Amino acid sequence: MTRRSMLEIRVRWVLLVVVVVANAVGGLVVLLFATFVVPDPPLDDPGHVHFVNAVAFFSYPVIAGPGALGLGLWLWRPVVRLVRDGGPADREQKRAVLLGPLRLTLLVGGLWAVGAAGWAVLDLVLFTGRLAVKTGLTCLLGAATTCTIVYLLSERLLRPAAALVLAAEPPRRFRLPGVTTRVMLAWALGTAIPVFGLICVAIAALAASDIDVTKLAITILGLGGAALTAGMYVTYMATRAIADPIKSVRTGMALVERGDLQAVVPVYDASEVGQLQAGFNHMVAGLREHERLRDLFGRHVGEEVADLALERGDITLGGEVREVAVLFVDLAGSTRLAETRGPDEVVGLLNRFFGVVVSVVGGHGGWINKFEGDAALAIFGAPSELEDAAGGALGAARELAVRLRADVPELDAGIGVSAGQVVAGYIGAEQRFEYTVIGDPVNEAARLSDLAKVSPRRVLASGTVLGLAHLGEAGHWDLGKPVTLRGRTRPTRLAVPRPPEVPEQPGRRRRRLLGAFALANRSRARSEPEDAE
Repeated sequence: MTRRSMLEIRVRWVLLVVVVVANAVGGLVVLLFATFVVPDPPLDDPGHVHFVNAVAFFSYPVIAGPGALGLGLWLWRPVVRLVRDGGPADREQKRAVLLGPLRLTLLVGGLWAVGAAGWAVLDLVLFTGRLAVKTGLTCLLGAATTCTIVYLLSERLLRPAAALVLAAEPPRRFRLPGVTTRVMLAWALGTAIPVFGLICVAIAALAASDIDVTKLAITILGLGGAALTAGMYVTYMATRAIADPIKSVRTGMALVERGDLQAVVPVYDASEVGQLQAGFNHMVAGLREHERLRDLFGRHVGEEVADLALERGDITLGGEVREVAVLFVDLAGSTRLAETRGPDEVVGLLNRFFGVVVSVVGGHGGWINKFEGDAALAIFGAPSELEDAAGGALGAARELAVRLRADVPELDAGIGVSAGQVVAGYIGAEQRFEYTVIGDPVNEAARLSDLAKVSPRRVLASGTVLGLAHLGEAGHWDLGKPVTLRGRTRPTRLAVPRPPEVPEQPGRRRRRLLGAFALANRSRARSEPEDAE
């Protein structure tokens, strides 16, 4: 059976179960108090009086019960239609769900009020006024018990339907019993009504001296026991009605604390606790939106720059002098590539190309400052400090050359690496700016990438980078001759990565050793006759 079918059955039966159970409890309270707890006034024929009252007590539910169920089912139609059909709730369905417990409580309370009034009038007309007062008070006690149980149970059982209504929009202010009203209901049923009954018994004892002390003690014990029992149950129900939403919010907060921003708590109340649940969902939605914007911002400018901007908050134009390493990678033959391939294919190749660049640069601690058509500029050492920025750039260049040949063999690219002082900061205007680096190492890296396009290894670095890098990385490079790059006046000493060492196979090494041993023996044999002479 589907969840919607279970919900429909639950809503259909909630009316019958709640009404029958609550009225049965209320009737039992009236019967016990009228028979055993509240003493009867002096009566001429107690047997006849008890018989008439018993007939009236058991006849009224037979007459009023079907009418109450029929009217309740009529009020319940929008609720059943909502859980059966699903979809967004219309105004009638919203009001029927959110006001359902209150409407049902008023309906049951009205029927109890009619029954209490009719029973009191019957005793007043047929018997005595004191008996009518007793009957009316016990009926009011039963009515309060029934109405409180009806409201708390129906509100609890209708929570899934209320969640459907309040899922589409936050709860608005309805004239509904809130936290204060629920607590006052629990207080009224568990404390106020029994204490009021004790007060009435005390007044009756003072007004009539013929009340038996034993009966008076039984009355006090009965009202006190009812106060304790009913007060505990109703207080528990009212507390759960408040604690359950708070517990759901606490569970959602724990999920958010663990990083789950998809946490959503069901809103099944339009009172203060429902506002709390809706507020939590609104807060988490704001966090999701903030995280989404942060992710998009980080994808555009790099995570380090995004974190820096979010941390500082107020961004001012300008920069600071920093020691950084710069890697520039540029495609060779991009004009012919665009001429011989379709635009979609070119875009696909560029995305694969830049995907490798981003992965390798990020793996060595750098970040992509910008994409320039078919080229990319990577920075090591800004905006965050890097222990070995030059070594990171050199290692990224070596790995990038290998990865590009393996992952994007259709493309050819030159890679240049330089290092030195630059100005790193926000460049542009107040309306539009970007974080970038400006300085001679950027130009030098770009020129080296042009020259690397015709270099066998497709990677060139300046000697300055090699001097700044740690020995662990510098040992993989060889210094070459100085050259004067295009547009520059000072010469740049080139550095190229060493070819990867190929491990010697064991068989080949054994043959080489045997050959060296045989050569040594021949040399020794030639030299022995000369020694003999």
